[in-house]
Amino acid sequence: MQTLIAPSILSADFARLADEVAAVKGQPGRGADWLHVDVMDAHFVPNLTLGLPVVQSLLAATDLPVDCHLMIENPDRWAVGYAEAGSYNVTVHVEAADDPVMLAKNLRAAGAKAGLAIKPNTPLEPYVDVLKHYDTLLVMSVEPGFGGQKFIGEVLDKVRKARAMVDTGHLNLVVEIDGGINTDTIGQAAEAGVDCFVAGSAVYAAEDPAQAVERLRSQVEAVRMAR
Repeated sequence: MQTLIAPSILSADFARLADEVAAVKGQPGRGADWLHVDVMDAHFVPNLTLGLPVVQSLLAATDLPVDCHLMIENPDRWAVGYAEAGSYNVTVHVEAADDPVMLAKNLRAAGAKAGLAIKPNTPLEPYVDVLKHYDTLLVMSVEPGFGGQKFIGEVLDKVRKARAMVDTGHLNLVVEIDGGINTDTIGQAAEAGVDCFVAGSAVYAAEDPAQAVERLRSQVEAVRMAR
């Protein structure tokens, strides 16, 4: 299993994004592994955040792999642009994609890893065959749209099922979780089998964001050592 910490800039100071990105880099092997960027269109979700021009600027400002989470309508049309811009991983919602298998192929052809996100109330089982075409499964542990929400522990059942399928070779992907991840919840997520942990306010509300990333990583490592 991997341990990837992906700070979410949804909780960062948008007036100082380049500085906020640099603040999570930390020491090699201990700071942020990915930079999580939430793209919202005020249609698929009620919030509006940022789009491709800001992502392009971020890509020019950091060498951290950029993990774009597209909470948008019609990702079949728009997602490939984020891959072409240089994003490391581009995640789309299965609830919004018309042809998720073709979309995964197009994202990979454009040079990115392909991620598939599922909302808290979306079951995993109908999409297992679709996930064979993806590199990342993003399990939402809050309703997508806003940061700072309470962690929904029930989604960990989906994480456990996905972990089992990865461990048995039925799927080959990174299991990622997003929503309410902090020092109180990351241990539960690690125990369930998450590889990549998206954390927003738990990182950016800290006095030292890089140290906050390292604390989260240490908690995951402690859980895994105890297993």
